[in-house]
Amino acid sequence: MFPFFAQSRGEIPCFVELHYRVERGNRMERPRFKRVVLKLSGEALAGEQGYGIDPKMIASIAKELKEVVEMGVEAAIVVGGGNIWRGMAGSAKGMDRATADYMGMLATVMNSLALQDALEQEGVPTRVQTSIEMRQVAEPYIRRRAIRHLEKGRVVIFASGTGNPYFSTDTTAALRAAEIEAEVILMAKNKVDGVYSADPSRDPAAVKYDTLTYMDVLNQGLGVMDSTASTLCMDNDIPLIVFSIEGDGNIRRVISGEQIGTIVRGNA
Repeated sequence: MFPFFAQSRGEIPCFVELHYRVERGNRMERPRFKRVVLKLSGEALAGEQGYGIDPKMIASIAKELKEVVEMGVEAAIVVGGGNIWRGMAGSAKGMDRATADYMGMLATVMNSLALQDALEQEGVPTRVQTSIEMRQVAEPYIRRRAIRHLEKGRVVIFASGTGNPYFSTDTTAALRAAEIEAEVILMAKNKVDGVYSADPSRDPAAVKYDTLTYMDVLNQGLGVMDSTASTLCMDNDIPLIVFSIEGDGNIRRVISGEQIGTIVRGNA
């Protein structure tokens, strides 16, 4: 038997018992988390081109996720749609906010189907579940069915946000993590490698944080995720790890317990 998971979801897990292992070279890797929600921004799928879907980038993410699944981790994913459409941007230009947000939800479905295709090309069984019913292309979101898919080793991608306008995909990640009892939310960024005191691309004096509390995020307006998502994570004691998607193997490294990025907890 090998060490495995924490007794409390709100803590960054200590090792308890593990029934499997993964070996890479001479180093044996053990996942630190059993069930995770990975939050991918739409921009992460766009790669260097900055818009649309970059096939090379999405294939790279799929390869990393395959490694994670082979470690025995139950992985759920929430994908944004900002590489195709942003509801807030449409609203700012005079469009009805609810209509603009619904368009953004459809953009997340497009990204989710592309990611599903890339994962299945890697041999990873994947299911897309949508909050807005569209049975011809995906399953409707059903909590118990999603959990069952995860238990069977399938990746589950939650698309179309919460199904309601005015709520972000960050809030979707927090909500789904609470519903499926995920141990952690992994927020993969494509421009920064953690949480900073200011925008590091604009302020060279910006300081990177190793750890934060959700109250720090809210009080300092750090913009890690919107206030609704932060509060939902804080109230349900779900830790968040913010890291860069751009490093090779970063998803696997985070799940293996390497201290990269920034950890946000409910308590100090």
